[in-house]
Amino acid sequence: MKNSFFLRFAVAVILGFHSIPSFFTMDVIQFGQNYLGNQGFGIMGVPFAIIIKVIHLVAIFALLFNKFIVPISVLNIIILVAGIIMIHWQEGWYVVGGGRNGMEFNFLLIFCFLTFIFPDGISLRKKEELPIS
Repeated sequence: MKNSFFLRFAVAVILGFHSIPSFFTMDVIQFGQNYLGNQGFGIMGVPFAIIIKVIHLVAIFALLFNKFIVPISVLNIIILVAGIIMIHWQEGWYVVGGGRNGMEFNFLLIFCFLTFIFPDGISLRKKEELPIS
């Protein structure tokens, strides 16, 4: 995607601050055991949580170097939508202010990733054929 470095950098920073500290504090393990494990993932909760955070880590470098943008965007969209469904939906829209732990932040990130996938947007209109001169 041309001229997208500022947006890619911003998303990379957000993903970095969302993933890197959880490995140092081991929150990723607790999230896997306590939350995902109790949501039906059982013993796969911890590996699943680690995979999610590793995808975020890989996304940082992919975004910074403008490589593998579409697959990393699709994976992150899946993670963010699952986060909305499993966690944020019941908390409402707002992350802070009118509520807490809401979905507004995930919504914004999903559309950032969609912008990476569709840098020219999506047109619902069919392209008209050029007349033959």
